[in-house]
This record gives sequence, structure tokens and C-alpha cells, in this order.
Amino acid sequence: MLAAVKAPVIDWAGLSPLIALLGGAVLVLVLGLAGFRVVRTQWVPTLTLAAFGAAIGLLLWQWDSDLSLIEGTLRLDRLTILVTLIVCATAILATLLAWRDQAAREIAHGEFFCLLLTASAGMMVLVAAQDLLAAFVGLELLSMPLYVLCASRLRAARSLESGLKYLIVGSVGSATLLYGFALLYGASGTTSYAGIAKAIETGGLAGDPLVLTGAALAVVGLAFKASLAPFHQWTPDVYEGAPTPVTAFMSVATKIAAFGVIVRLFDVALAPAVDDWKPIWIAIAVISIVVGNVGALGQSSLKRLLAYSSIAQAGYILVGVVVFTDLGVQAVLLYIVVYLFANIAAFAVVTLRERETDLGDDIGALRGLGAKRPLMALSMTLAMLSLAGLPATAGFVGKLRLIEAAADGGLTWLGVMIVIGSMISLAYYLPVAAAMWREEAAATPEPGIDPRTGRPALAGGAPGAADAAAADGRGGWEVTLVAFVCGAASLVFGIVPQPLFDLVEQAARGLGLS
Repeated sequence: MLAAVKAPVIDWAGLSPLIALLGGAVLVLVLGLAGFRVVRTQWVPTLTLAAFGAAIGLLLWQWDSDLSLIEGTLRLDRLTILVTLIVCATAILATLLAWRDQAAREIAHGEFFCLLLTASAGMMVLVAAQDLLAAFVGLELLSMPLYVLCASRLRAARSLESGLKYLIVGSVGSATLLYGFALLYGASGTTSYAGIAKAIETGGLAGDPLVLTGAALAVVGLAFKASLAPFHQWTPDVYEGAPTPVTAFMSVATKIAAFGVIVRLFDVALAPAVDDWKPIWIAIAVISIVVGNVGALGQSSLKRLLAYSSIAQAGYILVGVVVFTDLGVQAVLLYIVVYLFANIAAFAVVTLRERETDLGDDIGALRGLGAKRPLMALSMTLAMLSLAGLPATAGFVGKLRLIEAAADGGLTWLGVMIVIGSMISLAYYLPVAAAMWREEAAATPEPGIDPRTGRPALAGGAPGAADAAAADGRGGWEVTLVAFVCGAASLVFGIVPQPLFDLVEQAARGLGLS
């Protein structure tokens, strides 16, 4: 007689934020099938915002929770909650940016916002995972919708190329990570993070070839997802070709999820082998800071500039991970929050100028913005200054905390690297800010001509594209709102950072680091 299989104990309250996201995805997809235009273009984005709002409310309701879900596969603690809150906040801002975007029209509104909700759910699973299998499921759940979203401008060759490149490179990264997980399982005999840590510590496996190789492959796979050099080659092309709201979401949320799983996997599961994996991450952090800042120099495309900038920013964030202390984790979480404000503000302004001009994401599209739209120009200026880490901005506070964590962890020279990288970044952030306050307006090219090459623009590409919102003369009030809120947050939290300090301190507590 077969033995009865015991069903796993499931805490439905703990899973409620995930259920809200996945349930919202189903409802949005069904509602998007409606034949009425107002339902597709207005009700679907509104329901998407409601789903993210519900998830945020359920996360805040359980802020003090520390639960193991589905037989210990997932963990709902303050780290999971804070990272998921940041992901949902980013997704809300991306939804507002995409409300009138051509990509949502071409792929269909229901499918577009359903994919956005599904990707966010995958990010929550990835960060909450305390098991290798759950982590890989979360990774694929977030990756596959993003592959489609990058190619959602069906009539734009660059968007289709972006989706294909991301699919190929992302698949390689996922396969590498999975192979690394397999080796870690082979060495420890378990897929549980806690079990792996115990096996390494009690079995003396810190120097075992399987553990070292598995950790190295995990580093490579996660470095692909976080856009860390030298595994960054896909980033500029994908960021430039994808629809701008999708790029904005990817540039922040994907990094947040990647660093969330890096913190939990390496600072918990592989903590006993810290001396083996730490030098690898340190080298990647330094390379990312150098490559990102040098690569951004001379870029005329704002999206490519912000892509290289994101590589450098990821290098800064990685410094907090390699410190391997509570202060380091706090610095990582703090910098992720301030990076959210600055980056989304920048992409909101890019989105607006793509709709209002035929210059696409070229820096020339910003000329004269200070005279025409001073509020948007101010938001973009604050975003650039915050990304550069100048005083009185949230970016300065974030970098200062990273430098403090590096010095506290005996890696002062990494703090010096952050300072050097920030100095180099002024050479490409300040010209962007200066361009907006010049009096002369950018010359409008002949319709259908790419201003950067002088050749006909690719069909459906940003330069010369007839975006419906631009045709109606509307950049969108929601885009202005996103830029203003995020730009203001970059200033306010640079002057009054204490609420962020308190928030990240609570989230980092309990990981068991020194």
C-alpha cells in the first residue's frame, strides 16, 4: 500500500501579496480582451495600479512578519517585504509611463500589463526564495515576461532586436546559474540555503571544487541579470531598443531583484565560504565601476548613457554586498531606493521628449527644455545630480553610506573607487543637465530621418516614429507626475535621509551578519 502523501502547510496570508500580483495579472489579461477602447486604454492600466496597490497594502500589513512559506521554500521577512515594495513602487511608476505608450497599443494593453504584473511576481519569488529551486523558478518567472516586453514594439526593428538579444543572453545567464545551482546541490546534498550553509560549515566544504565552481557559476549567472561587467554587453543595446517604460522598469526592478537574491544566497547560504567568493565579487565591482563610467562618456543616446550608468551604479551597490556586514546590507538597500528615484525621473523625461519631438532619445531632444518645461528640466537635473552623487541629493547620501560600509569592513580602497567613479561620471551627467538650460532649441530633422546617423530611421524606431500621444500633442500628465515626484524625492531624501536610514536598518536586521 502506498503511503499517504502529506500536503505542505501553506500560509495563505503570507502569500497574499504574491496572489494579488498573479491574480491581478489574470484579471488584467481577461479585461484586456474587451472590445471597448476605453476599457483597454483606461480600465486595464487602472486595474494594474489597483493590483500593485493591493500587493503594497498586504506587504505593509505584514511588515513585522518573519514567516517560512510553503515548507520553508520561501521566506517573508522584512528584507523580502522591502525589496518587493520597491519593485511594486517601480512597477506603478512604469505603469504610469506606459499608460499612453505605443508599445502597450501594439502588443495589446491586457498582455502588456499582465506581463508587467507577472514579472513583478517573479521578482518577489526570487527575493523570497531560500531554496535553489524556488530561486530559479522566480528568475524564470521574471525573465520570460521581460523578453516579450522588450520586443513589444512589434513594428520597430530595434525593439524586436532588443527582445531577441535579451532572450539569447538571458538564456545563457539562466543556464549558467542553473548549472551552478546543480553543483551546489551535488556538493551539499540539499537545495535549502540553510542546509547548504550547514553542509559547508560542518563538512569543511569551503574549499571543495564543487562548491567553488558552483559559486563561480552562480556569480556569472547573477552578474548577467544585474548588468555587472564584464557580463554587461547586452545592456546598452537592449536598453536602447526596448520601449522606454520597459527600460525604466528593467533598469531598476531587475537590479533590485538580482541584488536581493545575491544578498540572501551569498550572505546566508554561502556565508561559510565567504573568503572564496568575496574576491570574485570585489573584482566584478571594480570592473563595473570602471567600464560603466568610461562607457557612458561620449554617448549621444540618453538610453545608452543611462545603460552604462546603470552598470556603474550596480558596481557601487555590489560594494555593500562584499562588505558582508549588516551595515553593508543597509547600504545596498538604501542605495537601491535612491537609485529608483533618480533613474525613474530620468526615464520619465526621456519618455516625454520621445513623444514631443522627432529626436527620440538623443540628448539634443533636451535642448530648450528649461524654457519650455522648467519643472521637467528641474526633475531631470536633480536626477543627474543624484546619480552623480552630489551633496544635497539622495544619491550623495547613498554613496556616503556605501563608502562608510566599505571603510567599516576594511575595504576603504573600494570606497575610494566609488569616489573616483563618481568624479568620472560628472563628465557625462553634467552635460545632460546643461543641455536642458541652453536657450537654443534643437533642430528638428526631416521626418523619418535618424538625427544621429542622418540615415532613414528604422521602421517604428523612436526617431521619426509617430507615437499616438505625440500626434495628439499630449506628452501625458502621468509622465510629468512621475518625473516630478521622483525628482522631488531625490532632493527631499538628500536633505532629510533619516526615514530611509530607519527603514533599511529594520529590513537588514535578522540576517545574522556581524
